[in-house]
Amino acid sequence: MSVPPVDVPVPARVRALAADREITPVWVNQLGGVTYRATGAEDALYIKYGPEPTAPEAERTAWAAAHLGTGGTRVPHVVGHGSEPVHDAAWAPPARVSPGATPTVRSGSAHWLVTTALPYASAVEQRWLAEPGTAVRALGVGLRRFHDALTPAACPYRWDVPTRIHAAREAGRDVPEQLWDAPEPARLVVCHGDACAPNTLLDEAGEPRAHVDLGRLGVGDVWGDLAAAVFSLGLNYGPGWEASLLDAYGIDPDPGRLDYYTALWHAT
Repeated sequence: MSVPPVDVPVPARVRALAADREITPVWVNQLGGVTYRATGAEDALYIKYGPEPTAPEAERTAWAAAHLGTGGTRVPHVVGHGSEPVHDAAWAPPARVSPGATPTVRSGSAHWLVTTALPYASAVEQRWLAEPGTAVRALGVGLRRFHDALTPAACPYRWDVPTRIHAAREAGRDVPEQLWDAPEPARLVVCHGDACAPNTLLDEAGEPRAHVDLGRLGVGDVWGDLAAAVFSLGLNYGPGWEASLLDAYGIDPDPGRLDYYTALWHAT
């Protein structure tokens, strides 16, 4: 994900969902979907709008909210979601854009998800980019709290290797055959599914408080999430932070599983 240009178009649907709130684009993802913050006098919402179906994220986020209990981490409240055909000369979801690029015009289907804003900041906001030691520790601690708070046996969703490979092939991606032979899971957890640094939210003291973007949540090997988290460290904080994250999580290094799930992350 990356910060979009300030002049990124705002679809009519987003304006309607925001009502009288002020709209600011905050993220553009690799599929060209844009997340907007809608800020009002009394509350704020996040509105995700783009080509990727949002029903899976809405369902998984609601499930996580109902099962996290008092585990020390939160997820947003889902306000609503839906879809519509797009024939808008001002905006339409592109098939794929490069980070930082402005979405291009294309007709098709668009999907939206509206969630409440939480009173925390992403681990890749400028303050935490300047304090990588604090941010990396928070990523490890926060991911461990997330995993410990959810029970795999209670989760109806999967994010194991066969599920991920099947989804990738359904989307037209060619998954190398060597990735079909997965290592035995080290520990089954309810994986976040996209445990990259931007999706962990920190409070003012640098403590992990919440997680967002749960569209792939499901039961899988803990190293599936750890590989995504480790991969994102270099993109956001520079090299050399892997050991700090694993230490904060409380797990010994496992180069074999880390390499496998990193390759799977790129392929799926």
